[in-house]
Order: sequence, then structure tokens, then C-alpha cells
Amino acid sequence: MELRIDRQAMVPVVQQIVDGMTEWISRTGVAPSTRLPSVRQIARSNLLSQSCVTEACERLVAQGILAPRQGAGFMVAAHSRALLGLEYGRAESGLKLGEGGLPQSWRESDDLSYAIRQVARTDMASLFNYSTPLGFAALRAQIVRRLRLIDIQALAEQVLTTSGASQALDLLVRTLVKAGDCVVVETPGYAPLFELLRLRGAQLLEVRRTPSGPDPQALEALLRQCRPVAMFVNSHHHNPTGSCLSPCVAQQILRLCNAHDVQLIEDDVYADLHNGNGVRLAALDERVIYVGSFSKTLSSSLRVGFVSAGPELIARLARVKMISSMGASSFNEAVLASLLASGAYRKMVQRQRQRLNTDRVAALQALEDAGWEVFGKPCGGLFIWARSPLSDSERLHRHAQCSGVSLSPAGAFSPSGETSEWQRINVAYACDPRARQFFRSTGVNRPQAF
Repeated sequence: MELRIDRQAMVPVVQQIVDGMTEWISRTGVAPSTRLPSVRQIARSNLLSQSCVTEACERLVAQGILAPRQGAGFMVAAHSRALLGLEYGRAESGLKLGEGGLPQSWRESDDLSYAIRQVARTDMASLFNYSTPLGFAALRAQIVRRLRLIDIQALAEQVLTTSGASQALDLLVRTLVKAGDCVVVETPGYAPLFELLRLRGAQLLEVRRTPSGPDPQALEALLRQCRPVAMFVNSHHHNPTGSCLSPCVAQQILRLCNAHDVQLIEDDVYADLHNGNGVRLAALDERVIYVGSFSKTLSSSLRVGFVSAGPELIARLARVKMISSMGASSFNEAVLASLLASGAYRKMVQRQRQRLNTDRVAALQALEDAGWEVFGKPCGGLFIWARSPLSDSERLHRHAQCSGVSLSPAGAFSPSGETSEWQRINVAYACDPRARQFFRSTGVNRPQAF
């Protein structure tokens, strides 16, 4: 564990040790419960006093990043990744190549600003009052029309608005999952969902994601062995692999879940970044619960998502929503409804798709030139899942650091914290000169200076 302490710096040595150990845990992606080198080893390899290292470890224990181990030093705490915020990129500076959303420079403010002013002038109720349990009626009507475009038939009473897809998933987990229940999740997959399920006390069953969706054979074996109550699936532009559900796999997933009485929850938050309609589980079977969001495209701050399901479940979700949060933001929902009604939102996502399509082609070419292996070739969305020719994770992160790039930690997308050589690459960041330099520095037949 190399901490790179600068004794001429104004920052106290103990704080440098804390920062260095935090960065090491983030960069290497060590699994929870991993035992660290002894205090004596860390001190000796970095020419530090044992008392300074011990004090730094105690501070990290207080922060919840480390945990003491009786008579055996310190280990990585169970929830260290969540505390470090690793799903959203490493805390260090630099281009966050694995970022989960669009860059701020891509955001368009003119239409949004106009809609905000319009709502503020014409809809005083949304400025000051609580939203209704189901959400803003005009927005729900717009969502129903949009669902019909992708062959999902729903009525207004079958749609519940939420504060982003995160709240939608939280409400579903609270309502459908009890402590001890088994739930199927995809691996690699969406880390905040894993944490939500763990918080509820669920047991996570992992099914491997393939370029066509969850592996049906692995799922069938899992369903025969266990009795899960639910399964969460990313249908299009899966986070983090960028893959889409094929029609054949969709039919197999539906058949298996119906045969074993497993509730399917379809997470389609990147739907508006999809080129074409594609197959949706909820379009094939009305029993599937469908989750959508506008936060990925419109604004991460103006958070609006929704759930589409049967009226009985929607009523239960609405009750939990009102108990836990007194509803979502009526003002945010009114602004979005205005953008949808005017056509401004539709035109904005068209521009985003076109720009992403251009950058995706360029990013895939840059990865191919550098000898990276790509997990399928995504046709839309934000992400490319790729593996560098460098198998040494330490060297890969050093190349990234020297290029001004930060990567997601090795175990950020695994339910069990399993380390992986694959990296989530955000298309919107991949054409930055720093990203190009990083790809070139790791390419095959390149001189290695690290």
C-alpha cells in the first residue's frame, strides 16, 4: 500500500494517511471485510510512525470506512463503497470516465428556464401546495400517451409519479420486499439498488448479464433452487454494460418468472436515449411493473420519475409515498408537463441521441484502436462496457491518473463486491482528449512507462 506522503506539505501527515488510504480503497476496489496490511507493515513501507498510521485508521473507523478486527488490525467496512459514493465516480479530481449521467456542458437551459418561468406565472398552486398522492394529473396524462408509443397500455390511475427513479425503486422495495426475501438482480448492475435491497434485509441472488439480457439458463437454475419474490431487470441500455434486452430473451424471462411466480420490475430509465422502440417486458405482459425517469435526460436536480403498474399496487405505493415523503414536487412535475406538452422535451432528447450516436461511434473506434475488448456494441444510451489490454488494475489506474482520468472502482457494479477488469465508459466523456490519451496509453504494442 503506497501512500505517497509529502512531508513538505501543509496538510498534517495523519490526514495525508487518511486521504491516501481512502484513495487506495477506492482505486483498488477491495471487497468488504478484506483485511488490510498490518499497521507495522503500512508504517514500514511508507517510512511512517506506527502511531500516525494507527491514528489514521481510527479516524477511518469513525468515518465507517474501516472496521477494527479484534486482535487482527483493521479491515474494510461492509458499507465502505456506499460511504465513499463510488457508484457516482471516484472522489478524486479528473475526468470521471465512468460517470452515470450526462455532463453539465450537455444540459440545455433555455427551454427549461422558459418552462420554469411559465409555471411560476400561471400555476401558483404548484409553487406552494403539496402534490396529490398519484402526482400531477397533467403529467400523468402525458406519461400515459408516451407509454402507448412503446406499446405499454396504461390508464392514468395506473401511473404514479415519483422523485426520480430512485424513489420509485425505493417505494417498490418497501412495498413488495420483506426482510429475508430473495430477490434476483443482474450482475454487473446498479449499486444503489443493491444497497436499497440490503437495507430492507433482502437476500440478493445474482444472474449474469449477457449482451442480450439476463442469462436465461442461469436464471432458470436459480429459480429452481430458490424462491425469489421479485426480479429487477434493466431492459434498454443496461447500467453499466449498455446492452439491450433481445425479444427472444425477453420472452424467456417472462415465461420463467410467470412459471415461478416472480414479480418482474422493469427499470427503463434510459428509454429516451434509445434509437427506436425495442421490446419492453411491460408491453408483452401487463403484470410487469415498469419504472421510468426524466432525470437522466432533462435534469438530475429537477427529479421526476414514475411507476406504471396495476391500480391496486399503485394505490399501495401512493400510500407509502405519502407516508415517507408527503408526495413529490408538484412544481417540478408541472415544469416537465409543460416541456412535454410544448414538444421542447422531445426535440431536446432527439439532439442528445444524435450527439451520443456520433460520440459512441468515435469512442468505439478509439477503444478498438487501443485493443480494448467491448461487451457487445451498444446501439444507444450512455454506456460502453469495455476491458483494457492491461490486466493489472493498479497499472490501469495509474495510466488513468497520469492522463487526468478517474475510473470506477473494480467492484462498484457487483452485488457481492467481486472485482472486475471491465470498466463502465460514459460515451459523453469518452471523446475528451484526456480519455483519448488514456486509451492510447493502455493500447496494445504501446511503450509502457509505468
